[in-house]
Amino acid sequence: MSDISPYGADARLAVLSNGLRVVSRPSDGNVAYIGVLTDAGSRDDGPGRDGLAHFVEHTIFKGTSRRRGWQISNMMETVGGALNAYTSREEIMIYTISPAGCEGRAVELLADLVADASFPEADVERERGVVLEEINRYHDSPADAVMDEFDELFYAGHPLAHNILGYADTVAGLDSRLAREFLTERFTPASMVVYCVAPGDQERHLRLIERHMGALRRDGGRPVRVAPTPNEPFDELRDRGNKQANTIMAVHACDQLDERRYALMMLGSVLGGPSMNSRLNREMREKRGLVYAVDAGLEMYSDSGSFQVYFGTEPDQVDRCTRIVRRELERLAAEPMTDRLFNQWRRQICGRLLVGGDRRGSQAMALAKSVLRYGEVRDSRYAADRIMALTPADVRAAAELLASRPFSRLTIV
Repeated sequence: MSDISPYGADARLAVLSNGLRVVSRPSDGNVAYIGVLTDAGSRDDGPGRDGLAHFVEHTIFKGTSRRRGWQISNMMETVGGALNAYTSREEIMIYTISPAGCEGRAVELLADLVADASFPEADVERERGVVLEEINRYHDSPADAVMDEFDELFYAGHPLAHNILGYADTVAGLDSRLAREFLTERFTPASMVVYCVAPGDQERHLRLIERHMGALRRDGGRPVRVAPTPNEPFDELRDRGNKQANTIMAVHACDQLDERRYALMMLGSVLGGPSMNSRLNREMREKRGLVYAVDAGLEMYSDSGSFQVYFGTEPDQVDRCTRIVRRELERLAAEPMTDRLFNQWRRQICGRLLVGGDRRGSQAMALAKSVLRYGEVRDSRYAADRIMALTPADVRAAAELLASRPFSRLTIV
């Protein structure tokens, strides 16, 4: 095992005999966090298979050659633990939380699922109904729907465009064979990272993981992806008969590796972050009572990204709110913040990063994500240090970049 970076001084990275990377960190608590992250998400579904990654995430727990579905769910629950998963556009995470001392149980179960999930046809068919109901519920929430529908327009013609859940017609065409193929092609040692944050001897944990996962032999590396080409800006209104309007306006920005992301992250917090002293919260909510929610920030992927502003308001106030967003962004581009105000914001953002990173389950997952994306551990301290190194001119330059580009806008009412 080896140190990963100054930001992972107590973390270790190991590579198993089959090439699978394992990142671990000791814990002084009484809980073990263990999971498997794979470099495959909804953008890797394949043509005509929208929703396949999410469908695999749902059905991977339905059985293996050794265990039936109820045995899989009971394995962690009977010791007071949990087994869960999620899918994003570029990742699937399968993870366990359990009392310390149950690491062997968790590792064996995760290895069984990743290597041998059988996707029994009867269970897959039942779970299809659960996924379809999830799709229906999601579309009942305009604030959620506007985000996915915006991406459908913003990334039109590219795999990033489609809904992570898929659509009723594409989910209807998914089956056990496609799920098994996805598992075999995407859950390969070269594309996965295992994380383990638990009390006790890290070497013992590594031996456990090698014993249960080191035998997995699958060819294939990380998915080959094509970066999206920016589409023409659009301004679209979709009338669903709602009493409130949900709007997203966005512009192409940067990906996860672009060093400008730290200045853009800070700009997002100053412009429309979660704090009530952000400019859009102050101007649109506190002063004028125009919005019931407003937010701004980066949405980043491995090869693309956008700077987005969301607000919910009355239908007849959408244009007024849009003008305020543009005006505040142009003000930030016109002149740098004073040193006093800039330092106040910098401390506030870094404090929020450090407080937000002080959740053990999230910290454990962040280890695997960091290794998958950057090849080293970059925790909340890493981002905080980069933000503390910024100057008012950096944030002004980020604002100038965005203010010079035409925004796309989608409103659902």
